[in-house]
Amino acid sequence: MCAIAGLIGTRPVNVRAVEAMTDLMAHRGPDDSGIWKSPDGRVALGHRRLAIIDTSDGGHQPMIAGPHVLTFNGEIYNYLEIAAELKTLGIRLTTTSDTEVLLAAYRQWGLDCLKRFNGMFAFAIYDGEKQKLFCARDRYGEKPFLFYAGEDRFVFASEFKALFAVEGIPIHADTQRLVQFLYHPTQGLDDDSATLFDGIQQLLPGHYLDLDIETMQWTTGRYWDCHPNADLAKLPEGDVQAWFRELLTDSVRLRMRSDVPLGSCLSGGLDSTAIVCIARRLLGADAAYDAFTGRFPGTDADEGEWAKLAVQSSHATRHEVVPTQESFRKELPAFVWHNELPVGSASQYAQWCVFRLAGERGTTVLLDGQGADELLGGYEQMFQPYLDSLSAAGEKDLIAQEGPMIQARYPLALNNAVQRTGQALPQGIRHSLAGLTGKGSDFSFGLKSRYAQSIRRSDRAVETPHGFHPLTRKLYVESFHTHLPVLLRYGDRNSMAHSREVRLPFCDHRLAEFALSLPAPYLMGGAETKRLLRRSLDGILPEKIRLRWNKQGFLPPHADWFRDGLLDDTRATIESTDFQTSEIWRAGWWKDVLKRFQGGETHLATMLWRPYYEDAWRRHFLRRVEQQPKHPIFATVG
Repeated sequence: MCAIAGLIGTRPVNVRAVEAMTDLMAHRGPDDSGIWKSPDGRVALGHRRLAIIDTSDGGHQPMIAGPHVLTFNGEIYNYLEIAAELKTLGIRLTTTSDTEVLLAAYRQWGLDCLKRFNGMFAFAIYDGEKQKLFCARDRYGEKPFLFYAGEDRFVFASEFKALFAVEGIPIHADTQRLVQFLYHPTQGLDDDSATLFDGIQQLLPGHYLDLDIETMQWTTGRYWDCHPNADLAKLPEGDVQAWFRELLTDSVRLRMRSDVPLGSCLSGGLDSTAIVCIARRLLGADAAYDAFTGRFPGTDADEGEWAKLAVQSSHATRHEVVPTQESFRKELPAFVWHNELPVGSASQYAQWCVFRLAGERGTTVLLDGQGADELLGGYEQMFQPYLDSLSAAGEKDLIAQEGPMIQARYPLALNNAVQRTGQALPQGIRHSLAGLTGKGSDFSFGLKSRYAQSIRRSDRAVETPHGFHPLTRKLYVESFHTHLPVLLRYGDRNSMAHSREVRLPFCDHRLAEFALSLPAPYLMGGAETKRLLRRSLDGILPEKIRLRWNKQGFLPPHADWFRDGLLDDTRATIESTDFQTSEIWRAGWWKDVLKRFQGGETHLATMLWRPYYEDAWRRHFLRRVEQQPKHPIFATVG
């Protein structure tokens, strides 16, 4: 787990600029650093290392093998299997690092090496033979690859702040994208190749990039997408569950490969408990295993008792942290700086605290349950596409049977006429009424008309591979285009801020290819969210957790935090000159929201978070990168 950076130019580039880029990302790799420059001076690659596999100097980067040079962020979990295959082909490996395996695989198979990797990665390889730069990003996009391309330059890095250390890269935020994210946090920042900053792009998950160094022309291509396998849908449900259990166990097994201390994040929910219980089975009864939990004692969001049950069942050692609004306010500048882009709620700070605790306890690698909800149907709103799938399959009797079961267990899961009626008036009329009355809780009411009219009010159309039914199509979109990509960004930035590596067993492409091939009843039948996981781990999970139907988000008590201190900060923001004269905000409506919150409408705390954090982001990230030194991209002559 590391940081990567690079400059490619039409003439010799400035090595000091690459050093500045990697220095800004030292938190991602505190164990080692390196810079490499091509003989003609036109290519410079940088690296910061967090040593996980083969912690010796043998894993130093950039790594050189003949005319090929690699800078790599991430882990190739199946590197031992690939190494064995390479050795049968007569290829000699001199280290035990996955870095050398990645580079050797590229030298042997070229682009096709990507099909062999099971991992999370972003990397760039200078290919001196072909005079090109070959870059790639993992299938889920767990690791970032950001770049800026001009006529005479190509600049890439793991973080925005590093790119902004180079002269000539504009620091201009796309206000429309920012507003779209604030309105709907799954849209605007992580769902396509464009980013919040004009001119800066991201290599999409499952894609590669080729840069011709001679012409400075670049192209991208897709090396993987998730296609359903119709044969899997024909298997009996019991066989499917056994097969899924084996796949998940193997995914955990691969992600437990580490030469440094390893543990787990644990909320007490189904997903993280599943990881801890499987890890315990793989380790054996006597091995030490640490689990890290964030708690909110005395609130409905506290999962302490569930986490306690999970560690008792798995015989893990529990470590707890209690995020507070006092600690949040104290750490806000660092939190904003390391997250780089806006975050949707204070739950990301709670995640930050868990990784910080792991750092304090000396655990470098953490397994986490992220990705299960999006892939396996963990949100109750997915029951509507589930019923749509049954309808498409002509399952009228099953719909009649399961509809009432869903309503009984999850009363708010299905669309209702009252909610739809509230959205029936044209947006312009609703916006005007909100301004006149100071009422309503639609975020768009707090925007000036230009932005209120322009935000998208539904998920944008996503082209999906052929063969999905409505439920698997929804799960595909949530996993690879909307919800999960945002959460993966949070996890990357929060873990790396504390020099921790987070590994996600549910983000294994084999699980996606398997689960998204199944009939809808195998995934959410019987009014069961994540039915496949619950049934597959019968006898492995504690029964109370396996049959825990309510989903508890990892969310601090926003209302309490605002009552206890954040309200004063938010009031100062809303009353500031910048806010009053902002091109975005409708200041009068937000003043009414403050009064309504103090009058008892505590649900408005999540609404107040948005202007509060947008202001914090401008102060602690945007202004800071504007003020940081900028380095020339090209070397000076003479």
